Order: sequence, then structure tokens, then C-alpha cells
Amino acid sequence: MNKRRKKANTDKLYKLFIYVALITLAISIIVPVLWVLFASIKENSEFYASPWTMPKGFYIQNFIDAIEKARMGEYFINSVIVTTVALVILLVIAIPAAYVLARFKFKGRKFINLLLTAGLFINVNYIVVPIFLMLLGWNERIMKIFDKGIFLDNIFVLALVYASTAIPFTIYLVSNFFRSISKTYEEAAFIDGAGYFRTMISIMIPMARPSIITVILFNFLSFWNEYIIALTLMPGTSKTLPVGLINLMQSQRAAASYGQMYAGLVLVMLPTLILYVLVQKKLTQGMTLGGVKE
Repeated sequence: MNKRRKKANTDKLYKLFIYVALITLAISIIVPVLWVLFASIKENSEFYASPWTMPKGFYIQNFIDAIEKARMGEYFINSVIVTTVALVILLVIAIPAAYVLARFKFKGRKFINLLLTAGLFINVNYIVVPIFLMLLGWNERIMKIFDKGIFLDNIFVLALVYASTAIPFTIYLVSNFFRSISKTYEEAAFIDGAGYFRTMISIMIPMARPSIITVILFNFLSFWNEYIIALTLMPGTSKTLPVGLINLMQSQRAAASYGQMYAGLVLVMLPTLILYVLVQKKLTQGMTLGGVKE
């Protein structure tokens, strides 16, 4: 009887510890987000009082100044284009490749899997300089012919680099999900006369939707918030949102225009929050479900 009471008390203490830890973590995340949202609609004079005071009104001029004067609207569109194009390229290449590696046996398959696994351990920030030098060399060759380079300050080339660096992780995750799906679904499709491509499009991809949504969310966050590659490969006036935000923060700190700076932060932060809220259920399924085991 005493052992049961001790175990029950231990379980209660453990649950209490978990709840306190989760509540503390949630507060540490929610409070800064709310603070940035409220700060983005304050007038500049309100920042000289207590930073925890609620805004007196909705000062939308901060967002207007950030979009027009600081060019955050242009940078926002650039980031949308880069992220969208990178995701499309990534999914078009990675999903068929993951399906082939998961379902077909061919010569060199193990070696390709080994290369992709090795790619998981390469931090892309370490190879930014070689990528830049390679594109710079191609640019110089093109400029000798057309008097204009196309490999630097090009958001589509940046999107291609983003997609290329995300291929190992994407193929690894999706191929593991494909392996967990029973082959009976494919056999049934083949009996009905479906080919490999039709089976992949109509059967395998819909079943792997939670995994694909997980990949889209993770890579969206990675592409949207990426700074080092965008700064290196786009040295001109055209920028993505994170690079433009850093420039805005550096300039507005000196000018003491804090509302405009926080409005820029909201422009970067809000799309990721909205996307996460929309797909959080599918994200959980993608990390926990594995289909029917063989």
C-alpha cells in the first residue's frame, strides 16, 4: 500500500514538473511574440515610457514606412518568390527521387543513399563561399559574351541553391515514409493497370501527405528565414526579407525609429506563424504516423 502511495505521489510530482516546464516554455515564447506585435503598432514617443505599457492605439504608419521607405514590401515579395520557387523545385525533384530510392532496387542505389545521408551532415553555411566563387566564375564567363551576369543577384538562382541544399533532408524523410507504406497498395494499382508514375501520383503521394506537409513546413521556415546565402549571393540592391530586416534594424537603431523596426519584424514573423497554425495538425501526423507496416 505504501509503495502504491509513493508511486502515485511520484507520478503527481512528475506531472506537475512537466506542466510547469511546458507552461514556462509557452510563456517564454508567447510573451516575446506579443511584445513585438504590440511594439509594432506603437508611436515612437511611447517607447520612451515603460516598454510593457499597452499601445494607445493602432499606429499603422509604422507598417507603411517599413513597406515604402525601408523597401520591406519589395523584400517581402522577393522572399515569397524565392521560397515558392525553391519549394516547387525541391518537391518536383525530391518526391520522385524518394519514391524510386524507397521502392526500386538498382545498381548504385546504396551509394546514392550514402551520399544523401552524408549530405544531412553538411552545414550549408560552410559551403557558401565555394558556391559564391563558382557562380562568380560562371558570371564572368557569361559577361564576356552578353555583357551581363545572371548567376548573382538573381532570385531564381538563389531559389535553385536553396532547393539543392534541402534535397538530402527531404529525400531522407519522404523515402522513409514511403518505405513504411505497404506494397499491397501498389500491387492493387498495378492490377488495375496503373503504371509507376500514375501509382506514385494517385496512390503514394496522397498517402504520404503528412510527411510532405512536414517537409514543406520545415523547408519553408528554412528558406524564409535564411540570411547567410541570401546575403552572399545577392550583393546588390535586391534583397530578401531577412537581409532587408537586418539592414532596417541597423539603420533604425541609429535613427531611434523603433516602431518601423518592429513592424519589419512582424512582416518576417507573421507568415511563419500563420502557416504553422494552418498545418500544425498535419505536422504532428507527419512526425508520428508511418502508414501500414510491411
